[in-house]
Amino acid sequence: MQILRCPAQLQLLEETLRRSLPTTLPVLGTVMTVARGNPASHEVLVDSWPHFSIVLTRLRPEEHRDPRDYYINQLAVFYRDEGALQALLAGTEAVTRERAFQILGMQDGLDEAVQEVASARGLKVE
Repeated sequence: MQILRCPAQLQLLEETLRRSLPTTLPVLGTVMTVARGNPASHEVLVDSWPHFSIVLTRLRPEEHRDPRDYYINQLAVFYRDEGALQALLAGTEAVTRERAFQILGMQDGLDEAVQEVASARGLKVE
């Protein structure tokens, strides 16, 4: 996953996400916040740029104070293809098993993908 920091990239991503409202809403707010100074210490990650399949927003890892606090460890996701979501959940450093987390998204199939990956890893999902 690649972290977007460049204001021009964030602006382009924001414009792209606006075209897919309302499903992009969970990530769009964070993208806008990061593009405008990032007072909340979030980061925006994409699988590739500029042709991305998935966008993930999260609090910067150095800001995680309690690995068991899934309210602080919130992730928001927008994906264009479920395969990208499966790959994100199954084998990237962006989502780790060392922390409890909440994943927010508005797309069909998100809950099923999370349940499938969790059961394959022997993890409990609430």
